[in-house]
Amino acid sequence: MAARQPDVSAGAAADLEVQLVPMRRRHLRHVLHIERQVYPRPWTYVLFTQELSLVTSRAYYVARVDGQVVGYTGLMLSLEDAHVTNLAVDPAWHRRGIAQRLLANDAREAVRRGARHLTLEVRVSNDPAQALYRKFGFAPAGVRRNYYVETNEDALIMWANDVDAPAYQRRLTALEAEVPGTTVIECIAP
Repeated sequence: MAARQPDVSAGAAADLEVQLVPMRRRHLRHVLHIERQVYPRPWTYVLFTQELSLVTSRAYYVARVDGQVVGYTGLMLSLEDAHVTNLAVDPAWHRRGIAQRLLANDAREAVRRGARHLTLEVRVSNDPAQALYRKFGFAPAGVRRNYYVETNEDALIMWANDVDAPAYQRRLTALEAEVPGTTVIECIAP
């Protein structure tokens, strides 16, 4: 299943319309294709279906362009904390603002569900992802040694606090304004 190659001209970037929709089983074939491209130990169909069944404590979204799944993200919610379980974009669609749109949606969904803080783990070698997370106010809080056992790599634990505060909401609005094009969010309450 080859991904449609995006038009990377300046005009196409400005006209990019991204739909963020709740992840459903029908999206999993495409999600798993991206998983296999970006992770040495991808999640399985069974694991995703189990996560999708936990509607009160999980929120999963896919990003679509022209109906094609180009990225996805997941949140696990626990009281005032929300954990970004995964965030991935098809390599053919990198550098188009897809991850930034997905992470902004995660933050908004976390607040909508009562969270005050966001956390995640990221490979210590993944500088581009860390830069994105820092834009969103995530700061290093520790290291999980050998977290990624398949590559014998540590994970940097990052937190963004007070995401429900007006200052953070202004930050989100500014970050959303940075990405070109339109984002359409179809939200279905759990």
